[in-house]
Amino acid sequence: MFDILRESKCADCGKELLRGDFLFMEGGRPLCLTCADLDHLVYLPSGDTALTRRARKHSTLSAVVVRFSRSRKRYERQGVLVEESALQQAEIYRDKQDQVLATRMTESIRRLFPGCPSEEAQAIAAHTSVRGSGRVGRTASGQALEEEALRAAVVAAIRHRYTKYDRLLMRGLGRKDARDAVRDDIDRVLECWRRTPT
Repeated sequence: MFDILRESKCADCGKELLRGDFLFMEGGRPLCLTCADLDHLVYLPSGDTALTRRARKHSTLSAVVVRFSRSRKRYERQGVLVEESALQQAEIYRDKQDQVLATRMTESIRRLFPGCPSEEAQAIAAHTSVRGSGRVGRTASGQALEEEALRAAVVAAIRHRYTKYDRLLMRGLGRKDARDAVRDDIDRVLECWRRTPT
């Protein structure tokens, strides 16, 4: 399946195919998705390898979408077309995985910081584990629930929620200086959260 760069026309129905449309080649003849019997499929762009793998696994029919790169002089993969139900199944599985990770993070944060309120631990875990966020919870060490990664997530949450750090940044203070200014406040909250509630 081709993500076309210039206009074409379907050899069967005569439909105009514009730049960015999908085109299927059959016996040297360009076909639109409808004439190729592929218009029931939905497009899943590249980027999430696990989601793509699961969607293709559940899809009876799928097609790889490529686009020609003029700079590299080759076709490059852009994504896949899969059945909508297969994509939904894959997304449900991914969401469940994310929920499990957030729950496990919450429990680990509470073990490290027994004084941290339960709702705070949940909020920290939910925030740091957002898929695609680039936050510490999505790193390999974060997903492995390593202590240093979880501590970094907790410190970041305290910095933004319990100190004047954000206000200092808004006043023009540099990030390093702002962090230095709130370090004692962070340490006080950490010390409090390390204590087991009586």
